[in-house]
Amino acid sequence: MAAPGRAAGSRALEMCGLGRILEALKLLLSPGGSGLSSLQMTKCDVLLATLKSNLSALEDELLKDPHWNELKLLRDEIANKAEWPLNSVDVTWSFTSQTLLLLLCLKETMIYLAADFSPGKPNPRTPEAAPALSPDTLSVAQQKTVQSALQFVVTLGICPYLMPGVGVPLRCRTEFGAGVQDVVRLDAAPDAAQRLYTSCRVLLNIAQHASLGSLIFCRHLGDIAAGLCQLGFCPTKRKSLKPEGEVLTEEERALSREALRDILDQVYQPLAVRELLILQGGPAQSCTEAKTQVRCRAPAWLRRLCGQLLSERLMRPSGVQAVVRGILEGAGAGPAGGSDAEATAADWKKCDLIAKILASCPQQSLSPEDYYRDICPQILDLFHFQDKLTARQFQRVATTTFITMSSEHPQLAAKYLLQPLLAPLHQCLNTAEIPESDMVPGTILVTEEELTRCIEDVFKVYVVGNDPSPVLVDSLLPVLRVLFSLYCFTKQSVSHIRSLCQEILLWILEKLERKKAIASLEGFAGLNKSVSSLHSLCQFRAAAQGGIMITIKEAICDEDEDEALYQKVSSEQCQLECLGDLLFYCQECGLAGDFFIFCLKDLTHVAVENKAKLEMKPFSSQSLLELEQHQTLLVEGREQKLLVLQLMAVLCERMSEQIFTNITQVVDFVAVTLQRACASLACQAESTVESQTLSLSMGLVAVMLGGAVQLKSSDFAVLKQLLPLLEMVSRTYPDPVIQELAVDLRITISTHGAFSTEAVSVAAQSTLNKKDAEGKTEACQQASHGRSTDESRSHFEQHQSHEKPKQTGLKSAALVPQVSQHSPITNQKSGSITTEQLQEVLLSAYDPQIPTRAAALRTLSHWIEQREAKALELQEKLLTGLPCCQMHTLRKSCLACWLSMTVVKTSTHRRPE
Repeated sequence: MAAPGRAAGSRALEMCGLGRILEALKLLLSPGGSGLSSLQMTKCDVLLATLKSNLSALEDELLKDPHWNELKLLRDEIANKAEWPLNSVDVTWSFTSQTLLLLLCLKETMIYLAADFSPGKPNPRTPEAAPALSPDTLSVAQQKTVQSALQFVVTLGICPYLMPGVGVPLRCRTEFGAGVQDVVRLDAAPDAAQRLYTSCRVLLNIAQHASLGSLIFCRHLGDIAAGLCQLGFCPTKRKSLKPEGEVLTEEERALSREALRDILDQVYQPLAVRELLILQGGPAQSCTEAKTQVRCRAPAWLRRLCGQLLSERLMRPSGVQAVVRGILEGAGAGPAGGSDAEATAADWKKCDLIAKILASCPQQSLSPEDYYRDICPQILDLFHFQDKLTARQFQRVATTTFITMSSEHPQLAAKYLLQPLLAPLHQCLNTAEIPESDMVPGTILVTEEELTRCIEDVFKVYVVGNDPSPVLVDSLLPVLRVLFSLYCFTKQSVSHIRSLCQEILLWILEKLERKKAIASLEGFAGLNKSVSSLHSLCQFRAAAQGGIMITIKEAICDEDEDEALYQKVSSEQCQLECLGDLLFYCQECGLAGDFFIFCLKDLTHVAVENKAKLEMKPFSSQSLLELEQHQTLLVEGREQKLLVLQLMAVLCERMSEQIFTNITQVVDFVAVTLQRACASLACQAESTVESQTLSLSMGLVAVMLGGAVQLKSSDFAVLKQLLPLLEMVSRTYPDPVIQELAVDLRITISTHGAFSTEAVSVAAQSTLNKKDAEGKTEACQQASHGRSTDESRSHFEQHQSHEKPKQTGLKSAALVPQVSQHSPITNQKSGSITTEQLQEVLLSAYDPQIPTRAAALRTLSHWIEQREAKALELQEKLLTGLPCCQMHTLRKSCLACWLSMTVVKTSTHRRPE
């Protein structure tokens, strides 16, 4: 854009100082003299009179006072170079012209003073002394005067000539602005478009000085940009042509377009984004009250132009940060990281808006893929800000952008966002190709900083974002085993990323389909070899700064094979224990129960294996390679079975009694138990443990059918899958009691509980420990458990010489482990138990049926915790005299005991006397 020439007379510049120019500006901007406060004058008349009075006062000073001669000479020289009309019938334009002339004088003077300034050398004796200021430096008061002059120029020389919808109208700003709009005469010369062009051109000329430019663009960038948009891009062919649309030449329009792009490239980019968003405006507004000022919607050409300019801001280096800061800082939140940043961080609407902007490919880009390639690295950088409040804002924006891009362009998001995000984990997969140059032992594949940043970013995207879209979930599946291995490594020592790894694993296990989740858990346990795991050459190592890095393993010497084997076994045990800890948090969602049932099915295959597959062919019919392959399969199969047994032991130890969350899981558990019993019978491998487990599972069904659970028709549909198994048990199992109960359970399930035999009712009453069933079942119990009662009594006589009470256990007392909450024994008040009740429970504690002993132990534990006097008298004898099989030894090996028994806690949970 053309600029007026510099003032020719150096003498005028030498003689005219900054103080005189600023004094002239103060005189021009003074509120006005006397005689302007008549009550009959309107605000518009007062404004016009004040402007005329100040112009006359300035001219009088320039003509009469000899001290102002230098300023008058400088002003006249600049005015002679001016290319715009200075005087007009319209007082507002005459005032604007004189203000612009004084600002040009100020600029030229400041440039001259700075050019002649040569600062002296600093005194080494006083190094703390501040350096001398440049003579063109403005004081605070002087800056306020310049700001007031700039405000008048923008208010009188730009805003009145903007079209409706271009920029913020004066009527929507201040009362003074509304008055200015009424006093401006658009019909007077010069033309409105010429006035707008002149004001913008001169202000840009003044802004070439750094100090004055910062004052101009800091507050008036939006108005200047609005004027340049109208001058350079407003269509000239309209239905209702106005004079201002015809006075500008094509050269002036081109200069306006160039000037707009120059200032947008030079200023602080978030500020440019904010002003363009304001210019672009929002949807059309409606108003119900006539007094309310409604801003017109921006015209279509301006909206398109602002969108194009915003896209250009976005495509520049660090353009994503500029857009984010421009929206967040310009939405009433203050600077990013400021006092109001926390409130802005909670506003997800702004984050959604930014995410939609970033996810939309602009028209300037060649293709969506090119756009994503350029923009995605900047989005990843939004996660890595040190300032907490700024980081909180930017992280939410980045997380929302991840989700938006993944839903709108899943393939591009997976390629340019998710793959770089997970690159450190992919680099150490067993399927990854490690370069030969990196295979040197001790080489660091992933540094501590890279791994920590990766885990933190994954946590922010997946867990904080909490969007289970297929793209996000599927992208995390290949690296789950590596994440679990990292989680296991963090459990060995203190690590700040342990909780992050745990939260990520729990989130993905919850969001996955149940089959995929169980398959992932198989991979964690080492049962599923197809799941990608850590590369055999890679290992986790503690870093110097307390973090974790991934390195190449050291070569194993022949002497270290035993140590390597020990490390392998201990690592597998550690992984199983970590898996148990992880599943402990998955009980409420039902995943732990489903995985436990899945392991029980594998346990059935382990307990009853197909021996035909393991029989070896004659050596003469096999080659050495076939023999080696066969032996390898045998070793792998046995290793798999040992791993299943080890996993079951860990699960039985770590899981609580609330592992099953619905009837379907309980029925599946019973079905697996019945299947294992039938398979054991087929292989003639019946054992006591299998018998006890079978009794327990059938007892659970009896409890459900006996009224402990309110069953629906859908529940009976689930229970019917037990019918074939119960029929097989009733026909093949040698114990007549279990046969009878299996037949009765089939009848009750088939009739949906309409017909229930006495055996089912007895089992249910025994489970719930109701005393009203004691008389009905005593004879049956004596017939079926006479031998076991004698054994229990003979063993109990070693510890008690009191009178032996009559045993009141039931035939099906061993079927269900828990004592009911409504038990008349456990609900008695402290001090209310009798000697008979105590002797009865003590006698049941030596019953050969494990669940019966477990129920007795629960009752004894409850009495001791409640400080029952009679139980406390026998406390030491209980702790030393009970058989060891009633403690946690059997709890690890017997499933029935694990589900039923709780250890007496007197030694570690004693109440104070």
